[in-house]
Amino acid sequence: MPDFDAHRALETVFRTGRARLIGGLARMVRDVDRAEELAQEALVAALAEWPSTGVPQNPGAWLMAIARRRALDQLRRGQMLARKHAIVARDMELEQQAMPDWDAALDDDIGDELLRLIFTACHPRLSREARAALALRMICGLTTEEIARAFLLPEPTIAQRIVRAKRTLSESGLGYETPRGDALSERLTSVLEIVYLIFNEGYTAARGDEWLRPQLCNDALRMGRALTSIAPRESEAHGLLALMELNGSRTAARTDKTGDPILLMEQNRGLWDQLQ
Repeated sequence: MPDFDAHRALETVFRTGRARLIGGLARMVRDVDRAEELAQEALVAALAEWPSTGVPQNPGAWLMAIARRRALDQLRRGQMLARKHAIVARDMELEQQAMPDWDAALDDDIGDELLRLIFTACHPRLSREARAALALRMICGLTTEEIARAFLLPEPTIAQRIVRAKRTLSESGLGYETPRGDALSERLTSVLEIVYLIFNEGYTAARGDEWLRPQLCNDALRMGRALTSIAPRESEAHGLLALMELNGSRTAARTDKTGDPILLMEQNRGLWDQLQ
């Protein structure tokens, strides 16, 4: 396979699956920074291998398998903190024995995996501003410069927020999971804000050549639906989902064949998703 084709395929896979990959790795190693590093290492491995071997049948699962293997190797060599080593290594080894199929492991409950990452980013120990910046960095894949522009703040300020948030999560030993009961209610408002930020980034992208990023819209919709199941009595969750469904229903009519935007009054309403 030509290098260009392999690189283009890898860029697409990593852009659409980045949050899932980092979310799964963060849950394993209990360290957001290390999860991002492992994801990048898997990306480098793919850049070296795919041009000669071709793109795997399930490239996302391939990246996850490489990252997991490297994480486990490093844990066994004692390169992680001693207090995390025994717990995380045991969990990963048990998970390997119980679920050796990487394809199944990656595709298992995708929405919940992203929600775990968002609930972690929205922990009360982090400031509201830090939660948003961390989520936009990890889940939307926005650069520090893009996040700074969105908040109308200097880039170093945003960079410091993200670094401090990651350090707080790493040093606190917080669990990467969807909380229940009072803990869920305590974080829910922030989680809803983050889900809406993700939807907005997909609805009108702040980066790239494309005006829309449908994958982010779909991720936000899937998480919104999951939240209404997790918290069925929370009216704000239902309200957010309704708003996203309404706006998402017009996706097919919002751009022409060249990708240019079409104003609302000029859209073909026959393309609107009536179910949404």
